[in-house]
Amino acid sequence: MPHVDRLPPLERSAMNEAQRKAADELAAGPRGGVKGPFIPLLRSPELMDRLQKVGEYLRFQSSLEPRISELVMCVVARQWTQQFEWAVHVPLALKAGVEAATLDDLACGRRPEKMASDEAVAYDFCAELARNHGVSDATYRNTVDEFDERGLVDLLGLVGYFSTVSMVMNVAHTPAPPGTAPLAPLPL
Repeated sequence: MPHVDRLPPLERSAMNEAQRKAADELAAGPRGGVKGPFIPLLRSPELMDRLQKVGEYLRFQSSLEPRISELVMCVVARQWTQQFEWAVHVPLALKAGVEAATLDDLACGRRPEKMASDEAVAYDFCAELARNHGVSDATYRNTVDEFDERGLVDLLGLVGYFSTVSMVMNVAHTPAPPGTAPLAPLPL
């Protein structure tokens, strides 16, 4: 049985002034509306506004190329079994050049067998960070060598931001877009 959306979209008439202002600013930006994590986050309009600006930088202005950013977004969505983010970012990852087989392996909870070397560095960084809550000197060095220090920090920002919005939507039971296949839970 599907979960009931705990924090569904707010009708404009039910929004307070701060919520309306935050919703209007979000709609005027590259996202074009209040969707996904911003629906539950609108309950705290200042937090939503600040987070969406971080997300806007990470998605549209980061030092990482879109292929790597989208791969990382999918890795984090898989780690959290986040239905909305997975459904939104898999097509974007494919468009950016991530191989379908890589995403299929991620969906099954496996380390993808065939990745470009920079994708493998990003994946291994994310996996080790999730598993150990930090990274080894070797993983740190590989990541800096591949993406430089700014790229490392942008990579950390992606992981942190997408973990945050994944937690928000998992608690809120934000549904995936209609017509998308659900991401299966990872085995324990």
